[in-house]
Amino acid sequence: MNFDLVIDAENKILGRIASLAAKELLKGKRVAIVNAEKAIISGNPETILKKYQTRRSIQSRINPRKSPVQPRTPDRIVWRTVRGMLPMKKAKGREALRRLRVFIGVPEELANVEKDSIIKGDVKYTIDSLKPKKSKRYITVLTLSKLLGWGGEYVSES
Repeated sequence: MNFDLVIDAENKILGRIASLAAKELLKGKRVAIVNAEKAIISGNPETILKKYQTRRSIQSRINPRKSPVQPRTPDRIVWRTVRGMLPMKKAKGREALRRLRVFIGVPEELANVEKDSIIKGDVKYTIDSLKPKKSKRYITVLTLSKLLGWGGEYVSES
């Protein structure tokens, strides 16, 4: 596959890389996000987990099988975050989402590609920009997925 922008999500704030990806997708670029499981969600981990668990427990009274489906896997959590920043009721938003690919780890085809040339030295996307500095509170997408019940295998490269 040929991507215009490859974003490495390792130690990057999920909302910020998702908004960047959404903007680039709406411009017509093909975007790939690698290492999705290493993205950071800033805030109190207990609050974040409770929010995702509450969202997963929503059921329709009439037919619980037709309830909204919320993801557990790291790549789908990141995908869903980007999707929330696109205008899905318009054709341009749906077409933009088709140009997005999210990967757990780095696939072989993207191993030698230069990653996130736009945000290489920008501090505002990384974990270093979290405040207050003394007690940075965050949770990784991988940890969140495990707490939500994802039973997938993850092999770290380090």
